[in-house]
Amino acid sequence: QVQLVESGGGSVQTGGSLRLSCAATGASFSPTMMGWFRQAPGKERESVASIYIGGGSTYYGGSVRGRFTISHGNAKNTVYLQMNSLKPEDTATYYCAAGDRTMVVGPWALDSKQFEYWGQGILVTVSS
Repeated sequence: QVQLVESGGGSVQTGGSLRLSCAATGASFSPTMMGWFRQAPGKERESVASIYIGGGSTYYGGSVRGRFTISHGNAKNTVYLQMNSLKPEDTATYYCAAGDRTMVVGPWALDSKQFEYWGQGILVTVSS
């Protein structure tokens, strides 16, 4: 039924850029919110960015604010993460997530508990 597929990961040098893409499949699926999370080896899962599909409101985790940009395409089930000025500490597995519940816009969109569907994750490696 509903599946999230990430693409665009890989290896890049410090200061470089990558763009991650995520597409949610399922003819009847209409997400209201999508986001990105990441987890580095030995660390807890961390909020990266989220976006409300309808109005376009965005929220960012403090460690990526000013460097990463989340956006969505014409399709409501597609989201992108533009990552600039990458640092070694950005190295992690990045997960795309989506939710379809109606919610009031707010910073709680960075709470992973608000998302029902998750991708398998894609590896991003930043070398010094």
